Amino acid sequence: MSISPELHTSQALQDAIILNVRNALAEDIGTGDITANLIPTSTTASARIITREAAIVCGRPWVDEVFRQMDADIDVEWLVNDGEPIHADQTLVNLHGAARSLLTAERCALNFLQLLSGTATTCHHYVNLVQGVDVRLLDTRKTIPGLRLAQKYAVTCGGCHNHRAGLYDAFLIKENHIAACGGIFQAVQKGRKQAPGKPIEIEVESLAELEQALDASADTIMLDNFTLPNLRQAVAISDGRAKLEASGGITEATLRPIAETGVDSISIGLLTKHCRSVDLSMRITG
Repeated sequence: MSISPELHTSQALQDAIILNVRNALAEDIGTGDITANLIPTSTTASARIITREAAIVCGRPWVDEVFRQMDADIDVEWLVNDGEPIHADQTLVNLHGAARSLLTAERCALNFLQLLSGTATTCHHYVNLVQGVDVRLLDTRKTIPGLRLAQKYAVTCGGCHNHRAGLYDAFLIKENHIAACGGIFQAVQKGRKQAPGKPIEIEVESLAELEQALDASADTIMLDNFTLPNLRQAVAISDGRAKLEASGGITEATLRPIAETGVDSISIGLLTKHCRSVDLSMRITG
């Protein structure tokens, strides 16, 4: 299950970028930037954004939109592309325009760039842990409220893949859904009838439930907290009849052994919920 190819160019993402930035600027500026207003309106300046550490860069569309909404006359010159590795003290972007505008927009631009670069960097790290293994690493819905598509974009820049975007674009039938529907087979059949064509994934907690999910013809089966022996057995039982996704308690230490069991994908909540922002800075240069 992945929305990676469509996400980068989707209208939903473009709309989200505009809304993300509008809300961030409103939150920060409020009734006006009283500190920047100390500077004469005629004063212009040049600035550059640098990184203090190595990372994978991500967030250009948000930074561009911050400066566009703040002051469309600001000149933005990027020296790197999203998804590229960067090193400490590297200049990422040069800026020129009204000094007031540059300083008012600074924090919002950096907040987006450091958060999304942090997400992309985390994802890149996990991809490296399974290098050479045929498995897809997936994000989850454990994202910062209001920044779902932004973080999912960053996930793909880091080399991982997107799970469903929300509750609307694919089924993920879990234990409580199964109980309320009357069983695995019933839940899958209701899903097929309710939304034909929507992917159906179902979570199972045992090999017996796996058999039921296979008999119900689920598209993807999430193997929740399976042991390594049970994961290998699940792969053998499934024999290609459904995609298998491992989930639950994934750590750096367990990731590669799980990947080597033969599952198709592994979903990892910490790709988006545990990321650390990259240390960035904007400096006025003239």
